[in-house]
Amino acid sequence: MIKIGVAGAYGAFGLKHLDALGNIKEAQVTAVFGPNKDKIEALASERKIPQACSGYEEFLEQDIDAVILSTPTQLHCKQSVKALQAGKHTFAEIPMADSLADAEKMDAAQKSAGLVGMVGHVRRFNPSHQWVKQRIDAGEFSIQQMDAQTYFFRRTNTNAKGESRSWTDHLLWHHACHTIDLFMYQTGEAPSEVFGLQGPAHPDLGIAMDMTIGLKTPSGKLCTLSLSFNNNGPLGSFFRYIGDSGTYIARYDDLVDGNEEPVDLSGVALSNNGIELIDREFISAIQDNREPNSSFAQGLAAMQVMQKLEDQMGVLKR
Repeated sequence: MIKIGVAGAYGAFGLKHLDALGNIKEAQVTAVFGPNKDKIEALASERKIPQACSGYEEFLEQDIDAVILSTPTQLHCKQSVKALQAGKHTFAEIPMADSLADAEKMDAAQKSAGLVGMVGHVRRFNPSHQWVKQRIDAGEFSIQQMDAQTYFFRRTNTNAKGESRSWTDHLLWHHACHTIDLFMYQTGEAPSEVFGLQGPAHPDLGIAMDMTIGLKTPSGKLCTLSLSFNNNGPLGSFFRYIGDSGTYIARYDDLVDGNEEPVDLSGVALSNNGIELIDREFISAIQDNREPNSSFAQGLAAMQVMQKLEDQMGVLKR
C-alpha cells in the first residue's frame, strides 16, 4: 500500500486526483494539504482522510510515501524539491514549472534523491491518445500533422471550478505544454523548427489571451496549435491527428474518426479516466522502483521547446 498526500487537495485537479485514487486499491490517501485551514479540514472530514494540514512543512511530516502536487504552478519547483529532500516520491501537476530553469532544478533534485519524480502529462494516458500511440508503435499509422485547439473563456482570474485564485494561468507555460509534450511523445521526435505568435495582453491579467504555435520535426511532421482565453463556446482541448492511413479526433478520453464515427476504445486501458491512469502509473513506478512514463527527465524536453518559444515571442506575465 502506497500512502499518498495530496497538496492543493480542494482545488479542481486535487479533487480529480482524490476521486481517481479512490479507485486504486494499492493507494491510500493519508494526508491532504491546502492553505485554507477550514476548507482543508472540511475536505478531510468529508473524505475520511486522517490528516489535514494547512502548512506544507507539516504536511511533509505526515505518514506519507509520496505527494501529488495540484498546487499553483509557481510553487511546483520549491515544493517538489522539498518533498524529494524529505524522502517523498513526487508527482507535480502540469505544467512541471513555469521556467526551464525551475524544471532543471526539479530534475536535479529527483536524480539526487533517487526517488520517482513525475509530471502530470495526462494526454499520454488518455485512452484516446493511447489508442493512437498503439497504432503508431504497431506501424499502422504515421502522423503527418497534428492540429490542436485549446479554448477557454477566461477573462477573470478563476479556476476550472469558477472560483477566484491567487495565481494567473498562462497559454504557453500551461496549456501549450500539454500539446507540445504530446506531439513529441507521439512522433518520437523533438521539433527542429518552432514559431509562436501571441496577441495583446489582457489589461488586468497581464497575459496574452490568444496564441498560435507551430512545430516541425526533422522528418517533416507538423503540429499547429491555436490557443485562446477569449473563446465564448465549448471549452477544452481538441486534437486532430491527420495521418497516412486515417484521420482521428481526440476529445480527452473519447476518440472519433475524421467522419465523427466513434472509435472503440474498449481494452485500451484499465480505465477510461486519464487521471486515474496517470495516478496508476505513478504508484506502479514507485512499487517497481523504475522511471515512470512522463518522468521529470522526460518532461524537460517540452520545457526546452517552450523556452525557445518564449525567447522568440517574448513573455507576457507568468
